[in-house]
Amino acid sequence: MAGPQGKKGSSTAEPKFRSGFVGIVGRPNVGKSTLMNKMIGQKIAIMSDKPQTTRNKIHGVLTRDNSQIVFLDTPGIHKPNSKLGDYMIKAAEGALSEVEAVLFLIDVSEGFGGGDRFIIERLKSVKTPVFLILNKIDKIDDEKLMQTIIQYKDMYDFAEIIPISALQGNNIDTLLNQLDRYLPEGPQYYPADQVTDHPEQFVCAEMIREKILQKTREEIPHSIAVTIEDMKVQENGVVYIGAVIYVERDSQKGIIIGKQGALLKEVGKEARRDIESLLGSKTFLELWVKVKKDWRNHERVLKDLGYRNE
Repeated sequence: MAGPQGKKGSSTAEPKFRSGFVGIVGRPNVGKSTLMNKMIGQKIAIMSDKPQTTRNKIHGVLTRDNSQIVFLDTPGIHKPNSKLGDYMIKAAEGALSEVEAVLFLIDVSEGFGGGDRFIIERLKSVKTPVFLILNKIDKIDDEKLMQTIIQYKDMYDFAEIIPISALQGNNIDTLLNQLDRYLPEGPQYYPADQVTDHPEQFVCAEMIREKILQKTREEIPHSIAVTIEDMKVQENGVVYIGAVIYVERDSQKGIIIGKQGALLKEVGKEARRDIESLLGSKTFLELWVKVKKDWRNHERVLKDLGYRNE
């Protein structure tokens, strides 16, 4: 009797499962979406070289042997200049109150700025552990990296400081292993093969928006929204998706459509490729462009387009 009891209580017992939520915050365009996609191992958040491209809290799910982490990729924290901007800031700051840990991501290839100070001041009210994640270390030398670490350590008592390259994958495993240590024992919230809790329609709309961001001029990016109006599997097994691209002005509609519809065709072709990879099915994508004047400053329109502060 004593033998089995002793074995059960020994250190060789199965480790207990841990789970929790982790927020990713930082200035616009520091690589938050790139980092989450790399950690998840699949593209679920759009990436662009234009700032403030993430508008909603994107929930990414990573299931490991003994843990499950639900990541909240938040909009870049910045000074808002529209009701949409207000929504984005509330979404980012709201994430700080509902997580087990916070990843504060900075771009070490850029100097310390007012935006960093703005975020650090808000982090001072956070009671959960905050990791300082120094991204893009492939762009600087070791001396500058050390100087940056010292500079930030003087401003906040970080639980962990981890240099990474989200694009190249440097130190991502180290980051994940450290995060596991801060997770409480808990249930597996999602099936092991689920990588996001957003509906497929949301991710598809974001993939379309990403392609527009990549192909349009500065006046367009924050003036567009994409909604999926129809999504169904046809009898031949092809997934039909009908999407509407909203802009604020007639001139923007012309830019997105392009000469003889050329730009819209490119957007559709590239978005369809990503969507087919996501869904694992052949897809027929149909796009329309419509004008909703000044939609970013109308709360009712924002709610209709899915921007809601819970």
